[in-house]
Amino acid sequence: MEYTGSGYSGDEKNGRMQGRGAYQFPESVGTKYVGEMNDGKFHGEGTLYFPNGAKYKGEWEHGKCIKGQYVFADGLKFDSDEWKYCNRNDRRFYTEICDGLKPAGRSQLTNNEPPRTIPDGCYDCGDGFYNPKTRVVSTYNKKFLRNADDDEHDWIVKHCRRGWDEHVGYIKGFHN
Repeated sequence: MEYTGSGYSGDEKNGRMQGRGAYQFPESVGTKYVGEMNDGKFHGEGTLYFPNGAKYKGEWEHGKCIKGQYVFADGLKFDSDEWKYCNRNDRRFYTEICDGLKPAGRSQLTNNEPPRTIPDGCYDCGDGFYNPKTRVVSTYNKKFLRNADDDEHDWIVKHCRRGWDEHVGYIKGFHN
């Protein structure tokens, strides 16, 4: 599989993925599947691991996922039927739900505490940093993720945290 940039380690039968194994998607993607295989396809229980720390645990049949659950990097499990995280009735971040709210003036800006430092001139668009000059979204580890089209560019510029924002509020040691 070297010609595709992907890799596999695990059980094989007749030169095909069969049994338990780990399939590494191409380097530019950085995603890995670990689980059961059959006739060269994901088949049985397996987990997709994403570069951002999230994972998708699922049950697969002949390469197609038939059921599963997405788990964010912070442990939050996605539930489409009973989604309670960050909705209009409860705007807390998941870490605030788990660990409680901070004192007044120390509110969280993101689910990460402390928030990521955004490079000057860039935006934090949730899965990486966006540079509006190059129109490129890169992972937080500075690897190419995608080019933004006009709609994504407009949304990021309108809604996302900027690298040049000045944060107002509690500053440790400022009043001492």
